[in-house]
Amino acid sequence: MELGSGLRPLLGVDRIVGRRTALRLALACRRWQRLSAKMNASFPILPFVPRSFLPAETDLCSLCSLEGHFRRLEEELHAARSVSALESWLRHYDEVQAAMDEVRAKRYIAMTCQTDDPEREKAYLEILTVVDPWRKQRQMAILRAFHRHPCFAALPETYAVFRRSVEMQVRLFREENIARETEEARLCQQYQKIVGAMTISFDGREQTLAQVGRVLEEPDRERRRTAWEQIARRRLQDAGMLEEIFDRLLSLRTEIAAAAGFPDYREYAFARAERFDYTPADCLEFGRAIEEVVVPLCREMDSRREKRLGIDRLRPWDLAVDIDGKPPLRPFRTSAELLEKTERVICALDKPLGALFRQMRQDGLVDLENRKGKAPGGYQSTLAEARQPFIFMNAVGTHRDLETLLHESGHAFHTLLARTQPLYAYRSAPLEFCEVASMAMELLAAPYLGEFYGEEELRRARRNHLEGILRFLPWMAVVDGFQHWLYTHPGHSREERAAVWKDLVRRFGGKEDWSGYEDVLGSLWHRQLHIFEYPFYYIEYGIAQLGALAIWSRFRRDPEGALEAYRGALALGGSRPLPDLFSAAGAPLSFGRDNLATLVAAVWEELRGLGDDAG
Repeated sequence: MELGSGLRPLLGVDRIVGRRTALRLALACRRWQRLSAKMNASFPILPFVPRSFLPAETDLCSLCSLEGHFRRLEEELHAARSVSALESWLRHYDEVQAAMDEVRAKRYIAMTCQTDDPEREKAYLEILTVVDPWRKQRQMAILRAFHRHPCFAALPETYAVFRRSVEMQVRLFREENIARETEEARLCQQYQKIVGAMTISFDGREQTLAQVGRVLEEPDRERRRTAWEQIARRRLQDAGMLEEIFDRLLSLRTEIAAAAGFPDYREYAFARAERFDYTPADCLEFGRAIEEVVVPLCREMDSRREKRLGIDRLRPWDLAVDIDGKPPLRPFRTSAELLEKTERVICALDKPLGALFRQMRQDGLVDLENRKGKAPGGYQSTLAEARQPFIFMNAVGTHRDLETLLHESGHAFHTLLARTQPLYAYRSAPLEFCEVASMAMELLAAPYLGEFYGEEELRRARRNHLEGILRFLPWMAVVDGFQHWLYTHPGHSREERAAVWKDLVRRFGGKEDWSGYEDVLGSLWHRQLHIFEYPFYYIEYGIAQLGALAIWSRFRRDPEGALEAYRGALALGGSRPLPDLFSAAGAPLSFGRDNLATLVAAVWEELRGLGDDAG
């Protein structure tokens, strides 16, 4: 490579980020060009709407190029003299944001698909450490000018939700927090790398923890215990590193909140998440309702589990096995089979949604295989300019994999149905409603899983799913309650937070006995990536589960009406306040005791109808 040719486009940018950083960015861009050529073979590369502001050949990783485009945006904004001119400017601003977000998403996808690839890691870290900090500063300068514009308040009522969001972003931004947020993102990437590298030798071969986790569904109790202990020991090996990462994250987040003028990070996080419609007190009240309504039912199910398994006490390795000693549900062998049969399930549920899933498959917008070096978990990411979803998973042949694909497909349908919203901010929704889209899809598709199972297995799968919903709610309360404590008790020790975690598990947990494994229990939260990467992003799952159950309750008596409301609500994207989105889907935004009790009673009734002897 001729070094001089890589530096020429960056002349003038070195005064912004420093000459050494500019050189590093130029080298990274060359690496990314090679990597993106591979990725574009499977990803859509054409914008959903042709660009009108950015040239097609724009290098979105070149600060020199970006500086010119952001300067043009500022000049256009200054020249806008009417509401219509301001709306035209906003379309150009949206185009730039979507294009940059798509590049960022592609790099994140590439990195998580193979965390042990140094080239992918470097490409993503360049976004985190160079482009993102520069972008936040320049973008906020533009948003501040937009907020001060004489026509900002005169924008039509359709912009009300967007205006509220802009006002909050302007309120929260502090330039000194950019470096802290960059370091926060880098630490989260390190967490991904550490967890993604965890493997153990089991059955004579190296396997990921997810692969060995399948053994916990097998009837042989001693084999389950052996697998569980080996997984637990492997996690404990890296517990010190993960605690160190979290200590640093906690310190950074406390500093971020203080710099923005908040008394603690919890208040800052609620403001940043734009939770305009509920408070921390509401979340804790929700937890108390779960403790009162759901926890007793889960413990009743545990007592039945003990009896059916013929054991005197439940242990952590007894929680996933079938209570009648039947072999684990294995709905598929290959990811191709999983995709093909899931398409048939969704088509049977709803032909319009089935067509969307089929197109996504044809475009290659999935990576389902579990493999060494792949980041843990699953997610749906959006390629913002193409307005297409991408599904990432770690499928190993379990029923939970099938549920995960249905869950992420719900997110994908949300992306696709909202793609025609003209305002970029409205092509996504508040997280609480995003999870309604995904959790409802799991419930709505459940009656059609005969594509994977015979009649008896289907009943068993549906029972497991509904029981899983009941068991999830207390776990959600543990994760959410833990974070409330973490961020309102600065200066706590590792021992103190382990003790609080264990107390919460005992308060909301089942009857399982952790004797002899207290150290494992105290660090169990390490496996919950949300605590590390997305602080306070977990209550959304609980609130959304209530919305999903409300949609499902209507579906039981009015399938067509429920599906029509579901699709219509998803098509709104984020163009309405959160309560209005819930209402459009036919679900109240209510997580008090009465609403919870009504929905849980419907689940309990369905379980009895499936042949479950609980209750």
